[in-house]
Amino acid sequence: MTHDTIVALAVLGVTGQVLIVVGLLVWPIGGDLIRRVLWGYELWGAFVVASLATGGSLFFSEIAGFVPCDLCWFQRICMYPLSLLTLLIAYRGDYRVARYLIPLPVVGACVSIYHLLIENNAISEPSSCRIGGAGCAVKWINEFGYMTIPTLALTGFVLLIAFLGVAATGAQDEAATLPAGA
Repeated sequence: MTHDTIVALAVLGVTGQVLIVVGLLVWPIGGDLIRRVLWGYELWGAFVVASLATGGSLFFSEIAGFVPCDLCWFQRICMYPLSLLTLLIAYRGDYRVARYLIPLPVVGACVSIYHLLIENNAISEPSSCRIGGAGCAVKWINEFGYMTIPTLALTGFVLLIAFLGVAATGAQDEAATLPAGA
């Protein structure tokens, strides 16, 4: 059961990466089309991504028994609040708040990149990572030859940046159409 769940989460990660690549390829010529297709659903998309990432990280630590390292905790600090906050702003349809949430996934993505560099021995692991348990270089999963926990986190953060970015830019259009004094 645990391995099947890990594979399912890895497949979701690959799906997210495919969506990112397709979005990046299409955006220069069809950015307005993407915004029109997503309009009204981008905050819900952000909620789904943040919730899956939160649930996945809890699965890894609480069910699979993987000990989160310090960098995993920093990534969780950036992801967990987004689960609740994106639900609230999606329910309220408050697109203006989306721009204030963008720093969380940006910082989380930077931590994920740093974690990936340590995990793949591109930079040396800080000594603080080895204190108190598993080090930051431990690959708890390695599906499809590259899908590790920090890769999953980075995918989630990039998707959140995209969804929240679309919502934030759409808020400007929404504000421009509101009558004066609204």
